[in-house]
Parts: sequence; structure tokens; C-alpha cells
Amino acid sequence: MAKYIFVTGGVVSGLGKGITAASLGRLLKARGLKVAAQKLDPYINVDPGTMSPYQHGEVYVTEDGAETDLDLGHYERFIDEDLTKYSNLTSGKVYWNVLNKERRGEYLGSTVQVIPHITNEIKEFVYRAGKETDADVVITEIGGTIGDIESQPFLEAARQISLECGRGNSLFIHVTLVPYLHGSCEHKSKPTQHSVKELQGMGINPDIIVLRCNEPLEASIFEKISMFCNVPKDCVIENRTLESLYEAPLMLEQGRFSEVVLRELGIDAPEPDLKEWKELVRKIKGRDKEICIGLVGKYVQLHDAYLSIAEALAHAGFALDSHVSIDWIDSEEMDESNYRERLKKVSGIIVPGGFGDRGIEGMILAARYAREEKIPYFGICLGMQIAVIEFARGVAGISDACSGEFHDASDHRVIDFMPGQSDNIDKGGTLRLGSYPCRIQKGTLMERCYDAEEISERHRHRYEFNNDYREVLTKAGLVISGLSPDGRLVETVELKEHPFFLGVQYHPEFKSRPNRPHPLFRAFAEAALKKGSEQV
Repeated sequence: MAKYIFVTGGVVSGLGKGITAASLGRLLKARGLKVAAQKLDPYINVDPGTMSPYQHGEVYVTEDGAETDLDLGHYERFIDEDLTKYSNLTSGKVYWNVLNKERRGEYLGSTVQVIPHITNEIKEFVYRAGKETDADVVITEIGGTIGDIESQPFLEAARQISLECGRGNSLFIHVTLVPYLHGSCEHKSKPTQHSVKELQGMGINPDIIVLRCNEPLEASIFEKISMFCNVPKDCVIENRTLESLYEAPLMLEQGRFSEVVLRELGIDAPEPDLKEWKELVRKIKGRDKEICIGLVGKYVQLHDAYLSIAEALAHAGFALDSHVSIDWIDSEEMDESNYRERLKKVSGIIVPGGFGDRGIEGMILAARYAREEKIPYFGICLGMQIAVIEFARGVAGISDACSGEFHDASDHRVIDFMPGQSDNIDKGGTLRLGSYPCRIQKGTLMERCYDAEEISERHRHRYEFNNDYREVLTKAGLVISGLSPDGRLVETVELKEHPFFLGVQYHPEFKSRPNRPHPLFRAFAEAALKKGSEQV
């Protein structure tokens, strides 16, 4: 039977519960255990697919097409396991499932209540993660902060699981903030004590307390929290703010984090093999080259909206002994009068995914600049569509070329709805989602990057390259380098006689790993590094 670990957070949000859970997953996997990870989100939305990036950050897409919380990206990057639809559950999905069962009469006329019906639905989801993955350990992060009303059913379900599994088969890890008061020059443990008391009031006693702090903690803090929160002293673990989040597993292991977890769960496992991870951190610290990438997007005020892209660029930099700095460029602020000045300092341009017509003309100018000035260009999802529109306007002479998403009245919608899609369809969960195969054309940049004839990548979009324009655009010089196996869908486009100009309809950033950068991001960063050396 799988062992179950629940990670909760207290005092404030944004403490890094996800990084703590992901780091633990990496440490346990390094000890030879099979680990599954999942996130329980208390919001009422069925999934984050219809939520604004300003509210939620990016939507992370799994291989099987689930639209999930961005913390799942941390899990995949750290643990290096593909997650599934069983890895993210929201209150909205729980109530949706329960109400559908009630309508079908599955409760046999019972009064449907939070306990047991809502909590049973949550428990079934947690248990299923262990069964579906055959995991030794299931790590479940409970979103929100202790004290939030909406989190209570999830905490109650976790309490019931710990009771059903029995002692030694479940574990609670509580991540809290230890603030430092500059006026008195001391750390304060009282917020942690209050947070643990709130958790205990819900019937849960944390087994391990992880302390988030910016500076090293004094010994007295560990002693005080151990005494007042009723946990052994070695179960109080320090988690300091670090220069790179990929240092977190090594720092936590210095506090014997995984050793303590295994002891509390009664698991006998070998010492962790962290050789590869230590080499990764050594590379991160030893970088001596700089690559400046201009990310031209519409949500740049919140960097989490492009979190996986930023991480994928960083991974490419690790492999090239380079630090990738991102110039966050608001596409709404670029026009004909300033776009050249705004872009002249970058060595590469990336246009990421997005929805709606806001800021589109600025992105088109970025693609134009990259094409004309031979600046490496990487268009992802919307960024590929932008490259096609710009090429149609600037090279093929279709001056009003546009997308059906932006301008319905355009006579030349070079990008349009996928077959079977329309404005009348519901917005949630109806995109082209998850992993799809792509056949690569020989002699292309795509073939050089992947060194493969067929690949599989994750998608999240509703609009596609309009095949009515395939002939006219290829005659003008656009290279269609990737197609669906049946040849109907254009998956990638590129330009010849350019150092790097590539647009892909999918999201390669989701499959990049810190110790194994995605080949497209690596090739793009390499081209940008070369361009930067020419610009000096």
C-alpha cells in the first residue's frame, strides 16, 4: 500500500509549498522510491483553464490533457515523472462530480453533505493517485493557507485518510513563515505556533514543520517550535530562500529532510543518489556567459504567467554554461515608432502563448524585426500564429492577413478555428489539449534540433494554420517543417537562410527538465548566444 504525505501551508500564501513538495519528491526518488505528486486546489473553478493569468499564472498541461495548477510544473521538473489528470483536483471538480452522482441517483436518496460525500470524493481522488501510478509514496499538496474556509473539506479528507491508513502510513508536513523583525533583530516563532494551533483545531497534528526564512535561524527557534508545536527537534527543518530554486533539495537534505520523512513513515531505503543534482547545481553556480532574450507577451506584469518558459530558458542556459536574462517586453507598449529601439539590445526573441487580440500588433512587429534583422525567433503556440500572420503580410503580400480570433471580418484569416470548433462552444476544457504526435520534414531546423522523424508534444489552443493558405505561403518561402501524421494540421513553421526562426503550435516548455533541457530551447539559446557575441 502506498504511503501518503500531505503538505500544508500556514501564516501566509506563496511560501513555496510546491517547491518543498517537489524537493521531497526528488529526494525520495533519489533513494529509489516511486513517487506520485498531486495538488488539491480549494477554488470553485473546475480547473484553471478559464482563469486569468493575472490571477493564477500559467496553466500547466499534462500529457493526457489536464489543465492544471502551475505547481505541477515544479513536480514534473524536480521529480522527472509525467503527471496526469489524477494530479490536480479543485473544489469545483469535487462538487461537479458529487452533484452529477446525486442527479444519477447514486446516493440512493441520501441527503448529500460535505461529510461524508464531499470528503469521500476527495479521498477517492487521493487514493486513486496511488493505485493508478503504483507509487510507493503519494505527496499531496493542499493549496491555500490554514484558516481558509474553502480548504476545510480537503483538510478533513486528509485527516480521515490518516486515520484509515493507520499510524506510520501517513505524514503531515506543515510549511510556515518565520519572519525576521529588523527593529529587534530577531526571528519570531509565534506565527508558526498560531498556525499549528489552527491545524490542530482541525484534528491534524503536523509531524514535520518546515520553516521558511531568508536568513539562517538561531538554535533557540528550533527548540521553541519543537516544544510548543509538539514535534521532535529534528522534525523542525529550515528552508531558506536561495539564489536558485534547484538548490532546495540539497539544502533541505542538509537538514536530513528525507531521512526524517522515511523514519516517520517506517520506510527503509538507501542513501539518496544526488550526484547528478549536485552537478546541476555546480553548473548553475559556475555560469560565466550571458544571453539576453526578449520575451514579448501580454501578461509580462506577472512573470508566473510564463513560468515554464522562463524555466525552460534557464535549463538551456545551464547546458550552455550561460545565464539567460529575460527582458520582459509588454507587446501593448510597442508600435511602429519604438519597436526597433525596444528590441535592439536582445539576442533572441520569444513570443509565447496567449488568448485574445490585446497586444497582437506589438507581437507582429517583434516577429517582423526578428525576420528582417536575422534575430533568433522562437514562437510558441500564439507565437507561431504571429509568425505566420507577419510572414503573410510582410513577404506574401497579404496586407490584411489576420486570425479569426482577432478579426472576424478579415478576408484573409491565415489562422482560423480548428475543424469542429466555433465561438458557440464552451470555453472550458474544449481546446486541443494534451500530447499529440508530429511528423518532422527532412532537411529542416526541426530535424536538426530533435534528430527524429516523429515527436510528441503537448498542446493547448483552439486555432490552427488555415490550410487554404498553405500553397501561397510556402511558394513565398515559408517552410512547413512539422505536420500531424495525417498531414492535415500544420504543427511547425520555419524560415530558411535565417540563424533560427521557428514557430511551433505546441508548448515544448512543459517537457523541459533542469538536467535535460528541451532541444528547441537549447538550440534557440545557442543561436541567441552566437548572435549576442556578434552584437558585441
